[in-house]
Amino acid sequence: MNKILAAITAVHGYVPDSVLTNHDLERIVDTNDEWITSRTGIKERRILTGEGLATSDMAVPAVNGLLTKRGISADQIDLIIFCTSTPDMLFPATANILADKIGAKNAWGYDLQAACSGFLFGLATAASFIESGKHSKVLVVGGDKMSSIINYEDRATCIIFGDGCGCALIEPNSEGLGIMDSILKSDGSGREFLYQRAGGSLKPATHETVDAKEHYAFQEGQSVFKFAVTNMADVAAEIMEKNQLAAEDVAWLVPHQANKRIIDATANRTGIPSERVTVNIERYGNTTNGTIPLCLWEWENQFKKGDNLIIAAFGGGFTWGSLYLKWAY
Repeated sequence: MNKILAAITAVHGYVPDSVLTNHDLERIVDTNDEWITSRTGIKERRILTGEGLATSDMAVPAVNGLLTKRGISADQIDLIIFCTSTPDMLFPATANILADKIGAKNAWGYDLQAACSGFLFGLATAASFIESGKHSKVLVVGGDKMSSIINYEDRATCIIFGDGCGCALIEPNSEGLGIMDSILKSDGSGREFLYQRAGGSLKPATHETVDAKEHYAFQEGQSVFKFAVTNMADVAAEIMEKNQLAAEDVAWLVPHQANKRIIDATANRTGIPSERVTVNIERYGNTTNGTIPLCLWEWENQFKKGDNLIIAAFGGGFTWGSLYLKWAY
């Protein structure tokens, strides 16, 4: 009997209609289009606007699109892993809120928080549930309303992040296709360089924390860049070496969309040419947990059954990792 692997069988995504361009930001903070583009590769990002809208509201159209594409109903889903740094609320889990909104009455779920590496960690976690035989349909969602925790007076962060959501359905595969291997890493000493100061149990919300704007994301850009550019590239190369894959064996590199220079460094380290690297950072910016599933969604029609994909990510924490999969459809 062939070994059961966990395979992606459908992907979908959603980005809000509202566009925030570099030229728009020029009117808000001391920056300009050339500076942003040359340092990040970003030209514009999407922003979720409207009263009472949260991260789950981007997940609903993404998941409904996936269900339609796969030809299944929400009540067939066993488990929802919602990877996000901007949950609708601290509790209940956004996975539970999403299940209610889409009618996934037979699913249990939870949120996974690993910053920008969350979706990659979520895929690896889902694979364990599938390979064990415990579940047959696991929905992994990656999405963030980063605009809800961004200070648009802070040019170090407001130029980088956008809103968006993507998702993938994970099912058993006996053809030798699916998630082949993963390498996941973390280093909590990086917490001082990329974090949200207030809002947790360490520093609960007060008038003082709100007035001091401590509920926004903080990033010490140079330290984060140096760590990310090395470690995301290294872990992608590491998983290729571990699985005896040369650059010509890899059909696609799917990197987290943090910064175009980090993406280029990862491609150079692995030897994968730019025409086989998925990049949409110029249109969406860094959507945190949304970047990798949005890339899978946008490039889905170019993937072929059996293609080797290398996925790599880096996030606050620090967290980072890489995943090797064979595309299943």
